[in-house]
Amino acid sequence: MPNIDNMLSSNPALKGLKDNLAQFSETRQELIAQLLVAGQTQLFENWDTPGVNDEAKDAFLTSLEKINTNYPGGLSAYISNAQILLAQAKESKNPFEGLSPEQPDNVNLSEFGDKYDHYETLGLQQFEKTAIVLVAGGLGERLGYNGIKLDIAVETLESTSYLEHYASSIKAMEARMTNPRLLPFIIMVSQDTGPKTLKTLESNNYFGLQKEQVFILQQELVPAISDNNGSLALKKTYELILKPHGHGDIHMLLYTSGLAEKLANKGIEHFVFIQDTNGQVINALPAALGVSLEKEYDFNSIAVNRIPGEAVGALAKLVGPKGELTLNVEYNQLDPLLRDTVSPEGDVPNAQGFSMFPGNINILCIRLTSYVRILKESQGIIAEFVNPKYADASKTTFKKPTRLETMMQDLPKLFGPGEKVGVTIFAREWSFSANKNNIVDAAAKYQAGSPPESSATAEDHFYMAGRSKLQEAGMTVNAADNELILGVPFQLGPKVILRPSFAMTLAEVRNKVSGGSISDQASLILDGRDIHLEGLELSGSTALIIKACDGAKVTVKGPFNNEGFTLVKLSEEERSPESTVPEYLKIRAYKFENSGAQIYEFNEPGEYTVEN
Repeated sequence: MPNIDNMLSSNPALKGLKDNLAQFSETRQELIAQLLVAGQTQLFENWDTPGVNDEAKDAFLTSLEKINTNYPGGLSAYISNAQILLAQAKESKNPFEGLSPEQPDNVNLSEFGDKYDHYETLGLQQFEKTAIVLVAGGLGERLGYNGIKLDIAVETLESTSYLEHYASSIKAMEARMTNPRLLPFIIMVSQDTGPKTLKTLESNNYFGLQKEQVFILQQELVPAISDNNGSLALKKTYELILKPHGHGDIHMLLYTSGLAEKLANKGIEHFVFIQDTNGQVINALPAALGVSLEKEYDFNSIAVNRIPGEAVGALAKLVGPKGELTLNVEYNQLDPLLRDTVSPEGDVPNAQGFSMFPGNINILCIRLTSYVRILKESQGIIAEFVNPKYADASKTTFKKPTRLETMMQDLPKLFGPGEKVGVTIFAREWSFSANKNNIVDAAAKYQAGSPPESSATAEDHFYMAGRSKLQEAGMTVNAADNELILGVPFQLGPKVILRPSFAMTLAEVRNKVSGGSISDQASLILDGRDIHLEGLELSGSTALIIKACDGAKVTVKGPFNNEGFTLVKLSEEERSPESTVPEYLKIRAYKFENSGAQIYEFNEPGEYTVEN
């Protein structure tokens, strides 16, 4: 340990620290010495004499110790990494210098057909060797929702939350395994969302999952940085400015917890990484797994077609003298990169109007054999970057403190020539419908020609996926028009929810649905693995809900006619903060009232027929 007394005696501003030193443990003294050696004297200047603000000093040192423990290599490594990256940022180093973009290796599954069915069939076989990793560090404040985003309802006919939807999907995957086992469900939370996520799980009995299959990993904050020297920023004496490190922390947590290696040793072969409010991802999951398996991709990005210039990261193969690398390129970097290399006109559309570079949606399928090795080599620190906002052209001072960040999709930066990186392209609303904008912002985006990405549109697409599955099975589906609700589009129907318990693949839907029709404002909910539709006809606003336990075989036949669900727009008073209307409805500005839906529940094994 450096001689801390000599260091303190040479700086009068550290007299207070010197006077306090004797009351600190040897471990704390060593950490202080390391930080002083790293040039962090500002953290300890002008401290009060012993007996004054001792609780604040203790809390400050506790926070330093926590960060030092959580970050691989400790605070010294964080500061050293910051200094290197800040030097590069000051030089405005081009991260793509010498690289030329090409279309990435990909499998296009944006249309249904034999190829899609082939990959879904393969993916089903991989369920028992898969774990789901949910990145869920966000609150719903941006949406106007005072809670965790996982608690928001993905649909409002039965008000299923995102977390419940993911849990039921995992249970459905388990039910389709050849050799049944508990499928690991890993949730990355933040300090804000951790307690609330656990409370939701416990109060709902883990939505039918076993407690031992759910792993919660908490993401910690990192210190902000105030200058190019990597000086840690203070909010005030004894208090650091802390900021999020980015969703790439999931890799670090899977390494430091030992969970990735542990699950690999238990036979798990793939991790599928999903986001907190994209319920559509479950539609694409089986086929994406099938692609990863057949193509032997170590890293498979689930993607969508993007419009040139769209504010969505683009997936590109970057080829240079030292090899190639498939990465997400931010949309504002792609066009100038193309103009400087292969396309003087920039990001131009193909015959279908899409860019040749698919859009990144941060849904990943990663093979554990390579993943565990890379985590060990990197200690889970995945390609950090820094984005300082400089006060002027000299780039010597910041407008405000910055921090190191990391994104989970940057993992391929650590891959060697032996790893395979590919992309699987799905239809957008089939696989991706983010829920992140409040009504006002969503309406503005829609007016500007961009996806609204609101609770209403996410629910709309949730029903759309159900309609698509019925159409693929041969049922006649009559679609309603869009209606603007406070400027946000919503399709009135039909509203179709085919729960994961009913079907996880298109082939399953085809095997269970024969003929029939559904009108433009009808509703259909099917929840149970052995439900079969034979010539079902839903007219007008008819709503039919069938729920069947395991062992209950239910056949549904013929025409049904009832008043179903009625969409009711919320008044301004009902949307106000003082209103008792649930927030998950306020953020949509509508609700559905049950005006006569027919509901059939079968809770005992047996054979049943439902018909009018």
